[in-house]
Amino acid sequence: MNDIWWQTTGEGNCHLVLLHGWGLNAQVWDCITAELGAHFTLHLVDLPGYGRSVGFGALSLEEMAEKVLEKAPAQAVWLGWSLGGLVASQIALRHPERVQALVTVASSPCFAAHDEWPGIKPEVLSGFQQQLSDDFQRTVERFLALQTMGTESARQDARALKQTVLSLPMPSSEVLNGGLEILKTADLRQSLVELSVPFLRMYGRLDGLVPRKIIPLLDALWPASESVMFDKAAHAPFISHPQAFCEPLVALKKQLTN
Repeated sequence: MNDIWWQTTGEGNCHLVLLHGWGLNAQVWDCITAELGAHFTLHLVDLPGYGRSVGFGALSLEEMAEKVLEKAPAQAVWLGWSLGGLVASQIALRHPERVQALVTVASSPCFAAHDEWPGIKPEVLSGFQQQLSDDFQRTVERFLALQTMGTESARQDARALKQTVLSLPMPSSEVLNGGLEILKTADLRQSLVELSVPFLRMYGRLDGLVPRKIIPLLDALWPASESVMFDKAAHAPFISHPQAFCEPLVALKKQLTN
């Protein structure tokens, strides 16, 4: 049995699909679902192989996007955090008629560092892949700790992420390796130049995985998109600053429905 776990909640007249990041599941959004549910009909998703979406092996970015789209409403705002941002971007590129707006959170069109492009060194991602086979749980915990480092609430935020992971069965090492492979190889920088839907990008200034140096580069590459920076946030701004995080999303909804 391989089926996507999908939960619909909230009562807004605009649909919002939330896609989580690597190693996690839809419960990571618990801190903002009450606030956003007053404005949107929310669609909470466990990506294939994560959380309650069991029975999947490693998928490519394209396969993951198509699988998630199968259960989606006819039209929605798609929000993706980190790895989920790549999945949401892929859906917006392949099926723009299904996407009212694209929102990426602490995400990059190209996570790996290249010549003049800031990012995670490919050997670091390769190291995580190797460590997964050596010490599965510790590697995931180390990756989660990186996501909150530097914030005032780092310890508390890391604990929240860890609880989200441990609340459900862990993804298989095959699925986690597949996700790291996507982070290591995907490059949507040029593809997204042609994006035809409204595009909002949200970042944490203290993010150790998505360097803030990419923001002006993408502002120049994608002049029609909008970027928002949370000064005291790291890789999970919706956990450290839930109220401030929801405000641009409510403003976006007003733009789309007026």
